[in-house]
Amino acid sequence: MNGSASAEMNAFVRVAERGSFAAAAEDLSLTPSALSKLVTRIEDRLGVRLLTRTTRKLALTAEGELFVARSREILASIEAAEAEVTAASERPRGHLRVSVGTAIAKQILGPTLPLFLDRYPDITVELHVSDRQADLVAEQIDVAIRSGALGDSTLVARKIAEAKRVICASPAYLRKHGSPQVPADLLQHNCLTLPGPAWSRWPFHTHEGINRLDVSGSFTSDNADLLLDVAVAGLGIARLADFMVDRAVQRGDLVPLLLDSHVPDPFPMHALTVPGRHRAPRIRAFIDFVAEQFERAA
Repeated sequence: MNGSASAEMNAFVRVAERGSFAAAAEDLSLTPSALSKLVTRIEDRLGVRLLTRTTRKLALTAEGELFVARSREILASIEAAEAEVTAASERPRGHLRVSVGTAIAKQILGPTLPLFLDRYPDITVELHVSDRQADLVAEQIDVAIRSGALGDSTLVARKIAEAKRVICASPAYLRKHGSPQVPADLLQHNCLTLPGPAWSRWPFHTHEGINRLDVSGSFTSDNADLLLDVAVAGLGIARLADFMVDRAVQRGDLVPLLLDSHVPDPFPMHALTVPGRHRAPRIRAFIDFVAEQFERAA
């Protein structure tokens, strides 16, 4: 592929993402007219309509959707090839698009990103925070940090940490309600849980093996960070990932409970990248940094 073809693909992808010639032209330092002619030239060469143009917006045709998807894959492959060639000698630089969940963003990256940006002044970071799983190719994400077991995927996965669950409560809650001495005591306590029966069945070691205790309480939320906040505020007992509660435990805001009998359910943390991109210096530097932060928090 020549440079002109890859430039055309990049331009078309930008038009599709921005939804207008004017916005994409500004990003690419072109005029809207020049960009419109470029897209028309691609359509004429392919013999299909890629965009439906109206006075108010642009919409991709079915052929346009396919062309955007394939273009993104090709552009990612080009970037990966360049990264492999230059990785050994190049100083980490460039723009980095990262996708993480809310808990990791708040507990790991929020406090430490200034250190990363100070260490690598030639890197800029665009952080997308959501608990949904991002499409790395479609959304042009360089690296995503995800927890739990991975399904079948064409992505490159690097395990960066192993987390575990911790049952904990604030000293204020324990002074008022007492500290559970055995798992069954939790049935008399206000337990803070994520929605769904799986999250309210807390596992413990027994003489018969692992027993899951059905706990309940006055507050449930699909946001683990909010559960952490209300646990620190003294509302009840929570079961959360250790990397979420470590700082609160160190400060004395939370106290771990039932350590002898609780089953911590270890689960992996992975950094995911599009094949080849993990060798790009800026991406490798970021993944190494995040792994370092998890290790420090352990």
